[in-house]
This record gives sequence, structure tokens and C-alpha cells, in this order.
Amino acid sequence: GIFGDHMVLQRGEPVPVFLGLAILFVPTFYDLFTGPWIGEEQGHGPIIFGLALWLIYRKWPEVLAATTPPRSSWAGWPILAIGLVAHLLGRSQHILMLEIVSIIVVMAAVLLVKRGGRALLVLWFPFFFMIFMVPLPSEFVAAVTMPMKMAVSWATEHLLFAFGYPISRSGVILQIGQYQLLVADACAGLQTLLTLEALGLFYLNLMRHPSAFRNIGLALFIVPISFSANVIRVVVLTLITYYFGDAAGQGFLHGFAGMVLFVTALVLILSIDSALQWYIRRREQREAGLREKEAA
Repeated sequence: GIFGDHMVLQRGEPVPVFLGLAILFVPTFYDLFTGPWIGEEQGHGPIIFGLALWLIYRKWPEVLAATTPPRSSWAGWPILAIGLVAHLLGRSQHILMLEIVSIIVVMAAVLLVKRGGRALLVLWFPFFFMIFMVPLPSEFVAAVTMPMKMAVSWATEHLLFAFGYPISRSGVILQIGQYQLLVADACAGLQTLLTLEALGLFYLNLMRHPSAFRNIGLALFIVPISFSANVIRVVVLTLITYYFGDAAGQGFLHGFAGMVLFVTALVLILSIDSALQWYIRRREQREAGLREKEAA
């Protein structure tokens, strides 16, 4: 099979399935990789999809163990019909959200038809994870993004001013030295927050911490982590522009600042996870000490 020997459903069975999915979705993926997915706002899409496929590959032995012999689910057929209708509408009307949703729905429906509900139960997280690559309605994004951009601009201004830089702000426009910078949607938007939330959830799923406190705490911290990473990104861009000029800020180093965003977010996630782990360990040691005293 395309995912390796241990992913073969039955002899010869995956070939028509993968061929059908390829015929259906290759044009969609071509449009995505030559359009929205090479832009900054939707650039996380291929990363999310690749990680989801890797999770499916990683969990496939569990699927085989839970669904041998395979039991088809009738619920897969109406879900498949819904997915195909969504794909048809998305392609014909150029609605990107419907096209991407149809990928998730059709894949889940095929799994239900071939392996049944238990397989979908094992693979619930990869399919949930793929929801993060679905673009939100532009009106909703615009409404939520503006206050986020204002907050990031405000934090950037006060942070750099505290370090003695000649900076001022008017709305989401920063003035530093002789340069003006507009904090764009991609620099402090809702999509960045969702991408970092997805990154945090992927990390939690990978680590599989037994502590509910640690999991919930880290998931809640993703929001301030995202905000902090966005502020650091805008600070980096502002300083690059201040020291090296507008061309440097808008050129190659602008893309580098995007890398800074995700590296910063990952470092903050690991740091907070370590802090939560330390706190849990200290609490367990304290409780163990109290039990020993009571026993004595």
C-alpha cells in the first residue's frame, strides 16, 4: 500500500480507494499548493495536513488491531455523499472552505465504509486536527483580527519604548525613526492563533501526558503563548526595519520573522510544559511527604 505494508487493508483493496481519492482531490491539492498554501495566511495548511497523515500512519497498526476482521459501517455512505456534494459545490463555486472540508469528510467516510466506527474512534485526533487547515469566513476573521492587531501593536510600542527606541503608534501603524510599519493580518491574526493552537494540541497528543492538569493547563496557555510569539515577531520586524531599512523588513527577513514566530512559540510551549511538570512533581512530593507523616 501507499503507506507501507502494515497499512494494507486487504490484498489489492487500497489501490482503487487511493486511485479514486487521487482522481478526486489531486486537482484540489494542485490549486492549494499553487495558490492559498504558498501565501502567508494559509501557509500552515500543508503542515497541518502532513502532520495529520503522519499521525494516521503512526496509528494505523492500532486501527488494524481494533478492526480485524474489518466491519463496514453503513453510516459511511451518507457521510461520503455529503463529502462529495461539498466537493462538487466547492470546486464549481470556488469556495475554498468547502473544498478543504470535503477532503476531511470524504477521508473519514471512506474509513467508515472500509473499517467501521472503531477505526474512526482510533483516528479521531488526526481528523479533528485537520479542521485547523480549514479557512474561516473572511468577515469573521476581519472582525476578530482587528482587536488582536491593536493589542499586538500596543504591546510592541510599549515594549520597544521601554528599551529607549523612538517609537510611536497610531492604531495599528507603528512609527519608528523615519519608518512606518502597518501591522498586517498575517503578523497578528486569528489564523496564526489557530495554527499555534494546533501546534500545541499536536504536542499534547504526541506527549500523551497522564496528568489532566498538565494537559488542560498547557492547552489554555496556548492563547497567551500565541500573543507573546506574535509580539516578538512584530518586534523583530520593527527592529529589522529600524536597523536595516524598509527593503530588509519587507524582503527575505520578513519570511525569517515567520520562522521566529513558530520557533518562539515552540520554545514557550516546551518551557511552560516543563514548568507545569516541575509543579506537578513538587505537589506529588509534598503529598507523599504528608502521607508519610500521617502514617508515622
